[in-house]
Order: sequence, then C-alpha cells, then structure tokens
Amino acid sequence: MGEANKSTSTAEEDLLLKSFFAEVSEVERDNEVIRILSCFKLNPFEYLKLPFDASPEEVKRQYRKLSLLVHPDKCKHPQAKEAFGALAKAQKLLLDEQERDYILSQVNAAKEELLAKRKKQLKKDTASKIKSLVEEGKYDQQYESTEEFKQELKLKVREILTEQEWRRRKMQMRISEEEGRLKKDEEETKEMWKKKREHEEQWEGTREQRVSSWRDFMKGGKKAKKGETRPPKLKTEDPNKSYVQRPVKRG
Repeated sequence: MGEANKSTSTAEEDLLLKSFFAEVSEVERDNEVIRILSCFKLNPFEYLKLPFDASPEEVKRQYRKLSLLVHPDKCKHPQAKEAFGALAKAQKLLLDEQERDYILSQVNAAKEELLAKRKKQLKKDTASKIKSLVEEGKYDQQYESTEEFKQELKLKVREILTEQEWRRRKMQMRISEEEGRLKKDEEETKEMWKKKREHEEQWEGTREQRVSSWRDFMKGGKKAKKGETRPPKLKTEDPNKSYVQRPVKRG
C-alpha cells in the first residue's frame, strides 16, 4: 500500500514539474545547459546543484527536475543532449553506494583539512579561541553553515578529487605499461617455443636420412663414393697382411 502511494506521489510530482517547466523560457533552459556543462566533472553533486549531505531520494527528485528543464525534446540548445546525459551520469554515480561513499570520503577529508586550518588560525585569535572552547563545538558548526565555508569546501573538494584522479590515472598508466611488458614477454616466449618446435620438427624430418647415412658408413665407410678413384694398394710379401710392409733387403 505504501509503495503504491509513493508511486502515485511521484507521478503527481512529475506532472506538476512538467506543467511548471512548460512555461519556462528558452533563455532559462539555455542557461541551465551552460551551467551543467561548466560544472567540475568529478563532482556529481555540482551537476545536480545538491549539498554533500543530500539523500538518495533528494538526488532522484533533483534529477527529475533538472532533466525536464534541459531535455532535448524541450530545450533547443545545441548541447542540450550533452547536458541531459551529464545529469543522468551524475544521478547514477550518487545512487551507486560505492561511488557515493568514495566521493563523501573525499568530502570528509576536505572538511577535516579546512577545520584543522581554522583551528590554527583561532590560536592566534584569543577571543575566538575562548569562544570556541566555551561553546564546545557549536562554534565550528556555525562556521560550517556559513556560505564562506561551503564555498571553501567546494573548492577544496575539487582540489582533492583532482589529486585522486591524477593518482588513479598515473596508477592506471603504470598498470598498462606493466601489462604491455608482460604481453611482450609472453609473445617472445611463444616465439622462442615456436622456433624450438620448428627446429625439432626439422631434425625429426631428417632422421631417416641421418640413420641411413650412418648405416652406410658402418657397412662400408671406407668404400669409395660413386665416381671416386682410389690409389692401388701396395703389395706386401705376406698377402695375408693388410698393412703395408717395407720391402726386405736381401744380402
């Protein structure tokens, strides 16, 4: 029952939005396209004009609102489709729990860095230091709610996300280089084994010829080759001796 009421509420909200944006001027639509395309690409909160503590439901509502504003069927700006796609990507990132947690972890890191910097500044201002101690943290909360802090946080988040993205790309480059080296080594190994197999096949192919030559050699290795002329053997006094004997001088 609750889900049905929720779906009805969403449908009614969409109808109201469509009715409202039907009267929005082309200038307003074009300005929103320009705003979206000028956003910092690594921060989906900027695309949807949402604070860092926005809930998933707020993300969905804001996406519906802005997507109707720049929808290519309603907006005549030549880059409306690109802006519409950027909003869709931003919503997808913020509804992905892992991606959202990663971005929020960078936001917290940026916040801690800004607050640490502020504490150092307060040490130089005795009155502010005493006030912050007396109010037990409320002083920091008041500061975090100011537009000054929100703007500083936005810029610091950009800085940190940019550093993280650079590290990620650098790491990816190293991984690609290593994969390339491993692939090259693998190809060289394959080529070496290929040559070894070819050599073995050639060696095996001449086996019969080598065996035949060896048999011929063993049978009559001293036999003259065809067409070859050998010198005549010297006669000896003992015809049973196969070696050459010098003639015996008789007195």
